[in-house]
Amino acid sequence: MHGLYFDELIVGQTAEVTHVVGAADIESFAAVSGDHNPVHMDEAYAKTTPFGGRIAHGMLSAAYISAVLGNDLPGPGAIYLSQSLRFRRPVKIGDPVVAKVTVKALDAAKGHATFETVCLVNGKTVVDGEALIMVPKRGGQG
Repeated sequence: MHGLYFDELIVGQTAEVTHVVGAADIESFAAVSGDHNPVHMDEAYAKTTPFGGRIAHGMLSAAYISAVLGNDLPGPGAIYLSQSLRFRRPVKIGDPVVAKVTVKALDAAKGHATFETVCLVNGKTVVDGEALIMVPKRGGQG
């Protein structure tokens, strides 16, 4: 099983997935990551914060970006080299998060692709950044 090869990528190519964040997603992410910050886990505490209630871990949205890159564009075989992230707005339980990646630049000599990455909730940016991905070349090179 493999995704796209480097030569199949073009600047401007996009892929996206949507995931509605549930309380169980936040609880599972806390269990896996070990991040049990009460702003994520404790409604009573979270109500005392500027968010007015529980919010999802920012890295949960980042994981949705990883899923698009690893599953769809470029897909299986792609290797993350780096990711910058800016957390713009909170994600709350019930929010539909759209994770979208767009090919921004291609470096054929290295077999690297740069992607613009963004997560949106109701059309508003909640996370944005840039990813550098090593993409397989045909014939197993690179």
